[in-house]
Amino acid sequence: MTDLIFNVFILLTIIPCFWVALSSNIVHAAFSLLITLFGIAGLYVLLGADFIGVIQVIVYIGGILVLIIFGVMMTQRGKLLPLSIQLPGKLFGAVLTGVILAALLLSATRTLWPVAAVLGEPQLTSAAIGDLLLGKYLIPFEIASVLLLAALIGAVLIARRSVRGE
Repeated sequence: MTDLIFNVFILLTIIPCFWVALSSNIVHAAFSLLITLFGIAGLYVLLGADFIGVIQVIVYIGGILVLIIFGVMMTQRGKLLPLSIQLPGKLFGAVLTGVILAALLLSATRTLWPVAAVLGEPQLTSAAIGDLLLGKYLIPFEIASVLLLAALIGAVLIARRSVRGE
């Protein structure tokens, strides 16, 4: 059953990636990116990194992707122009992608991967991360939050000046 769920999340990750890369409609590409990021979050949870999976959903799907979609919809004002996929290095990119894919497939199939005989009970990662963030790394965590707040205030001030024309 776990293999089936894993394969579903793999398909939810890989198939929309092609639609993101090949779509000529930016809104369709953004929604395909949403499905891809959801598939990656599911893979994180299956790998036992529950905290990273939840952060993937909250930050990337809930925050950044919604910001991208609203940004596109607000700036286009109803007239969504098709994207042109006319890249000068398209052939070189395709060849390079094929070479990298072949190297990855060869290394994945020819490597002897260690397999545990008996899997232990999965450990929750959120409790350990919470203990570290509120214990050993409290000061760097707070400094990072103050720096992010200062960056947000600076961005608002810059945007406000540009709107006023100053």
